[in-house]
Amino acid sequence: MSKTAIVTGSAGGLGKGIAERLANDGFNVVLQDINEELLLETEKEFKGKGFNAVAFRSDVSKKKEQEELVQFAVTEFGQLDVMVNNAGVDAVTSILEIGEDELKKLFSINVFGTLFGIQAAAKQFMKQNSKGKIINACSIAGHESYEVLGTYSATKHSVRSFTQTAAKELADKGITVNAYCPGIAKTKMWDRIDEEMVKLNDSLEIGDAFAEFSSAIKLGRYQEPTDVANLVSFLASKDSNYITGQSILTDGGLVYR
Repeated sequence: MSKTAIVTGSAGGLGKGIAERLANDGFNVVLQDINEELLLETEKEFKGKGFNAVAFRSDVSKKKEQEELVQFAVTEFGQLDVMVNNAGVDAVTSILEIGEDELKKLFSINVFGTLFGIQAAAKQFMKQNSKGKIINACSIAGHESYEVLGTYSATKHSVRSFTQTAAKELADKGITVNAYCPGIAKTKMWDRIDEEMVKLNDSLEIGDAFAEFSSAIKLGRYQEPTDVANLVSFLASKDSNYITGQSILTDGGLVYR
């Protein structure tokens, strides 16, 4: 029987790369995103490649919708084996300017969404009486906080914390919980970060912030979605069965912990 994985925030970016790798690994894949148009395009693309993939449009910040997402996966494919809590958003704001709306938005999606995903998946694994794997999107910003990325960094530190707590509480049920921590990737998220940094610093031009961050990567190139997908593939496999509670850096040599 083929295993089933959910990947949230998988209509594009790193999430799409992760979903494609898991599909290539033989998983049934449930694609999730709030952007319905892009989500349906990705579903069509995946099916065109022969992948066993279905789309589910929802809002990860809503606990009920995370539960509905898991139930959808079970209805479609019989059971759930891997939950990848990938969905996330960014913000670029100086510490003195961070406001309530930004805090609510980022914590609702990045933190609440991850926690509700952990809860929904773990309850399903227990209901199935099966082992399962929960894999969360952390970041280099979950190991080190960055200037003008204060809210984003705080949410990723929270994801790392929930990853450790969940790993400890769910271990006796055969459920492992880990996180992947990407670095600097040429994604739409980083395009937005780059643009916002220009607004905060008149001396910068478009592309300067990305180039500056990327130049510090010891392996000499920015990250591709496949770099992250390779790690998630490992964490979703039986080869990672003895690993839990870890937030693993995959950044080409940028942050060292």
